[in-house]
Amino acid sequence: MERRMWMSVWLLAAMLGAVSVGGLPLSTSGRWVVDGGGGQRVKLACVNWPAHLEPVVAEGLSKRPVDEIAKAIRGMGFNCVRLTWPTFLPTGDASLAGLTVRSSFSRLGLNSAGVQRHNPALIDLPLLQAFQAVVSSLEENDVMVVLDNHLSKPGWCCSRTDGNGFFGDTYFDPGLWVEGLRRMAALFRSHPNVVGMSLRNELRGSRQNVDDWFRYMQMGAEAVHAANPDVLVILSGLNFDSDLGFLSSRPLNVSFSRKIVFEMHWYSFTNSGTWAGENANDACGSLSGGISHRVGFLLDRGFPLFLSEFGMEQSGRNERDNRFFSCALAYAAEHDLDWALWALQGSYYLRQGVADSPEAYGMLTSDWWSVRNRTLLGRIRSIQQPFRGPGVAAVPPYKTILHPLTGLCVTIDSSSRGLALAAGPCGQQWRYGDDRTLSLADSSACVTAVGAGKPPRVGNCGGSGGGGSSAASTWVLASASHMHVSTRVEGDNRTLCMDVGGDGRSVVTNPCRCMGGDAKCDPEGQWFRLVTTARLVG
Repeated sequence: MERRMWMSVWLLAAMLGAVSVGGLPLSTSGRWVVDGGGGQRVKLACVNWPAHLEPVVAEGLSKRPVDEIAKAIRGMGFNCVRLTWPTFLPTGDASLAGLTVRSSFSRLGLNSAGVQRHNPALIDLPLLQAFQAVVSSLEENDVMVVLDNHLSKPGWCCSRTDGNGFFGDTYFDPGLWVEGLRRMAALFRSHPNVVGMSLRNELRGSRQNVDDWFRYMQMGAEAVHAANPDVLVILSGLNFDSDLGFLSSRPLNVSFSRKIVFEMHWYSFTNSGTWAGENANDACGSLSGGISHRVGFLLDRGFPLFLSEFGMEQSGRNERDNRFFSCALAYAAEHDLDWALWALQGSYYLRQGVADSPEAYGMLTSDWWSVRNRTLLGRIRSIQQPFRGPGVAAVPPYKTILHPLTGLCVTIDSSSRGLALAAGPCGQQWRYGDDRTLSLADSSACVTAVGAGKPPRVGNCGGSGGGGSSAASTWVLASASHMHVSTRVEGDNRTLCMDVGGDGRSVVTNPCRCMGGDAKCDPEGQWFRLVTTARLVG
């Protein structure tokens, strides 16, 4: 039954076009990643799959065949994997030299019987060949790969004092790092699905400085490009990959073009005090602005930006994560970012001394056989397809109104009298003008609020709207997050905001809540993001 379920999910993803790549290799055109065929936009919609911990084996091979894991990735709609690796893997560190998967498990006191059962062809392969086999399986399933140099010495990442943080740290020899990048780039040149290489994950610690960043990151970029000119070269920033602001005044200097991508990471715990102690609208507004200032400006400079790690605890019980994720999803949609969710794995072979440790952020359950949180999967689907970019424009630009909490969009409930609004599949084309009226992009019909707890109606912009309203409403994007779509109704002195009704499907207007001050108030039900797109849906 489980196999049939995954097949049906895979077919759905295929119908949605979630993994359509076009042609390889990839390159860049301004701020977009494009294919090697007609220069069409390719959006990296990835999931992180770690292979950098002490066993140096891609997680989950003791739980499920690698081919089935690759098919599960496709089935969830991801077209790409950010596959992590440690520098000591390709450079032949003495502790890893000659180790097979079986012997690597044995030295750590781990039972390899699960790998023997589910992946017998890999159990006695050297670690680097087993890593290659995972890449090959992803290639057979049409999944692109970004190889991410996560750290030097295998282990859990990251702390400021783990010796892996910055050039010159205990385990971070710049020369060895460059050689590791060169070897991996050359080794995977024969794998066309390896479309990019992230030079280093989360630079950090007391040694970090801008001059060494330029010196060594430029050196690493040149080494990768010389060994494999087909791959995108992806550069991270400082402070756990949260800051590339120094590029605003000092440009990168490399010998090649149309291959550079920058990456950033964003989690609730990056600013845990803000999410815990401030009103969620204020937190989302200020932190989104900070991201744009430190990293997002690169989009305007003509570089693609890869949100290569973001995620949330999938139990739904972490309020900071919940509110952060709706904010981050809205930001990723608004800016149409390439992205990689943390993470795929339901569990780890060994994490910080604990065997079979579960991953609360993982898309898969601990046994690797089921999706942990199908609601989250539905939300992620809303940003898996590109909104804009070369080759995407099928119609004139319009607005889609995304509800980040559900991944649904505001659409027309044509079954209702008076054409009410509903939450449904994204694709309804809206226009939001300078006069702040909200109208159907292909007609003169406008959205008019009719009262608290009632669905807005769609009717004539210049006269009576549905439900007896006298004129089209003026809609203001209110609060610090700019995600409250608000208006006023004659005879009601309250400000009303779009909201998802109690049935989970209707869109109504209710008194705006959580506009400021109260840190405990949850505004997510009233958060909507107007996203510019030219994509034809349906």
